[in-house]
Amino acid sequence: MSTVALQSIDAARQRAVVSALAAFLPQHALLHEHEDVHPYECDGLSAYRQLPMVVALPETTDQVQRILKTCCDLGVPVIARGAGTGLSGGALPRGDGVLLSLAKFTRIIDIDPHARTARVQCGVRNLAISEAAAAYGLYYAPDPSSQIACTIGGNVAENAGGMHCLKYGLTVHNVVGLHALTIDGEPLDSGGDALDAPGYDLLALLTGSEGLLAVITEVTVRLLPKPQRAQCILAAFNDIAQAGEAVATIIAAGIIPAGLELMDRLTISAVEPFVTAGYPLDAAAVLLCEADGMDAEVTEEIERMKTVFAASGATAIRVSRDEAERTRFWAGRKAAFGAAGRVSPDYYCMDGTIPKKALPQVLNAIAALSRQYGLRCMNVFHAGDGNLHPLILYDANQPGELELAERFGRDILRMSIEAGGTITGEHGVGVEKIDAMCEQFRSPELGMFRRIKAAFDPRALLNPGKAVPTLQRCAEFGRMHVHAGQQNFPDLPRF
Repeated sequence: MSTVALQSIDAARQRAVVSALAAFLPQHALLHEHEDVHPYECDGLSAYRQLPMVVALPETTDQVQRILKTCCDLGVPVIARGAGTGLSGGALPRGDGVLLSLAKFTRIIDIDPHARTARVQCGVRNLAISEAAAAYGLYYAPDPSSQIACTIGGNVAENAGGMHCLKYGLTVHNVVGLHALTIDGEPLDSGGDALDAPGYDLLALLTGSEGLLAVITEVTVRLLPKPQRAQCILAAFNDIAQAGEAVATIIAAGIIPAGLELMDRLTISAVEPFVTAGYPLDAAAVLLCEADGMDAEVTEEIERMKTVFAASGATAIRVSRDEAERTRFWAGRKAAFGAAGRVSPDYYCMDGTIPKKALPQVLNAIAALSRQYGLRCMNVFHAGDGNLHPLILYDANQPGELELAERFGRDILRMSIEAGGTITGEHGVGVEKIDAMCEQFRSPELGMFRRIKAAFDPRALLNPGKAVPTLQRCAEFGRMHVHAGQQNFPDLPRF
């Protein structure tokens, strides 16, 4: 999606930085040989790769502080990295910078069942929080597909969502406190135990800031009681646009499901042999719609959902009979990205968000783009909040296919903007969508973003070149803000 400027490694500069960091980091926590830093050359967006100059693996907050202060004094860029599962290139390293891996910060510091909070280090896996809280009948609601591996620090940096974010919110709605360090190593605390904290809402500002403002080392999250009952409906449709219309109808009926996900035929065919979830292979699309809560509440909501789906043209409606079947329904959805490898050597995952009423038109437009570019596209996404995750399938070994996939993705993002939506729902901007920011925002808005960045990081050393483009870059890109409308996709409604 964007032109990524790669940097060669200056050997003399590398030696100087390694020498400075070796004054307080043990040898095993400091990597700089080619074979040692190679595993860190990319995150989940593997199309873009860059060897880091140095990789630092601190084990204590004091070490993180000293790394940041040393890099600040030397004018060395710092890129924080969690598990490397991000999909926008947010953790892409620099050849002139230090990759700060926080993988060793894996301690669950405290679980307070009375306040229903958990205080954890930034490297704790998303799923590990719920596993630790289960003893108290509690869990952490945001559940990205990568929750078995992704870290809470990375979730905060990208404001991750998940299958159940429709009812329970994104990361920003479930974090109550952060401990972070600025580029010069100064501690910064935001949020707290009270319902509201005095001063500006730095908690919300830091959540989703993609490592541009500070390095998060500790997170306090809100825990929820496990629902008395959860039940999932699988509804099949003969037309994907019809399934999109059913999503809008469910929300219009005043029903807020715990989760509402869509998968198309190509996704179903990739997933079903892998997980045997019971998806109908002849369906054009399936919706997974979950109700949770008190027993009577779930019973009533399931019946209302079934009525809406039947009226919307569903060809088959199945309700999970027990917890095992419900888990199987969701297992297929969570495995969709991994299952793409069964049908294609490579895939390019997009992340746009649109108004729910635009789903039918946008899904048809994506199908048209698929035919135009000659590339298959797996549609699997958080339908309830309009967060698209089209997986554009390509073969990197075929000359020109990656470039075609990028152009296909660029058109999806532009279409999202023109439908009244945004270029990202939860994956972040990183390097992938930085040019699309020039279409999403006007120059005064981008200027404000850069001034916020400068207030935290005056020398632009934290994750430079990501998320917020310079005005010069936008001028070179040749596009400054596209108003929502019908300029490129005339079939889309105006909003």
